[in-house]
Amino acid sequence: MVVKNIEHKFPYEWELETANFTRDKGTVFSCFACGGGSSLGYKLAGFDVLGCNEIDPKMIEAYTANNHPKYAFLEPIQDFKNRDDLPEELYNLDILDGSPPCSSFSMAGNREKDWGKEKKFREGQSDQILDTLFFDFIDLANKLQPKIVIAENVKGILFGEAKAYVARIYEEFDKAGYYLQHFVLNSAYMGISQRRERVFFIGMRKDLAKPFLEQVDLFTVLPKINMKFNESVIPFREIADSTDRTIINHTKVSEYWDVVGCGQNFSSKHPKGFFFNDNKAHPDRPVNTIAATHGHGSWHYDIKRLLNNIELIKCSSFPLDYDFGGTKNSAVKYLVGMSVPPVMMAQIACRISEQWLSKMDTDKKD
Repeated sequence: MVVKNIEHKFPYEWELETANFTRDKGTVFSCFACGGGSSLGYKLAGFDVLGCNEIDPKMIEAYTANNHPKYAFLEPIQDFKNRDDLPEELYNLDILDGSPPCSSFSMAGNREKDWGKEKKFREGQSDQILDTLFFDFIDLANKLQPKIVIAENVKGILFGEAKAYVARIYEEFDKAGYYLQHFVLNSAYMGISQRRERVFFIGMRKDLAKPFLEQVDLFTVLPKINMKFNESVIPFREIADSTDRTIINHTKVSEYWDVVGCGQNFSSKHPKGFFFNDNKAHPDRPVNTIAATHGHGSWHYDIKRLLNNIELIKCSSFPLDYDFGGTKNSAVKYLVGMSVPPVMMAQIACRISEQWLSKMDTDKKD
């Protein structure tokens, strides 16, 4: 495999077949695991991912096919957290990972209009109230007591009335025995050709935290960690597939490709501002956030078509030989759009390992 971006800590272009997963940095269990983007990232960083909890049968099918987990629980987290037969290994985790569904807080969604309402996922599993799932995840952390907890969500959870949820998240983690802090990170500066901003809540168990604590301000003490990333930006032209000359001329959306410039949204030319989720990629910048929606998104800057599978995979840093359970563009886009890019999580996991876990003396708890 030829790796073009050797100046980055992790290559965005990689394969499962040739990856070296050392599994020597600690153990991880993933909730709301989707197809395994986070899990693949932990593996790249050297962690041993024991398994997952997921509600979507299609997602856990893809997860199992690619990650071969020791444990895979297909059930709502409300049921999973109440199990009395969980494997003993899950009570001795280094990291509990989770990405609670976040559409209720997305700036692109209905936000407050959807809060408190049950939602059905596309595969027909049980209805759930999405904005309470984060607290089910905290309940699980309280039960398992891992050393570190990492929870990913959309940036929109930090704004407007959603800030009340963040305050409660902090309160509940505190009750569960964790120091909590959050970081807004952009994958474009972490070795991925995609501008994907996400907030990561990172908690350390209080009895392990004393050697790492620092005074943040007059009232706040937190474990010190550096989560600033500034890797060189990977332009879309580096991953663009020039061999795919497919042209899309038969939709109302495609008409706007002709009249917008590179880096512009189609909505900028629509009289009513429609097609906000469509844009023409700029060759010298990372692409916009890849969403799970079908039929919309970033279009090639030189060829009138949406990003194809190979481009979606590369700008999401998924392995080139990942089994998506289907070859259709919609299958690939849905899965990568729902997942944390593996390289993004690998970067975070490395910082956790290097700055915290490798320096913990778990025999001395204060």
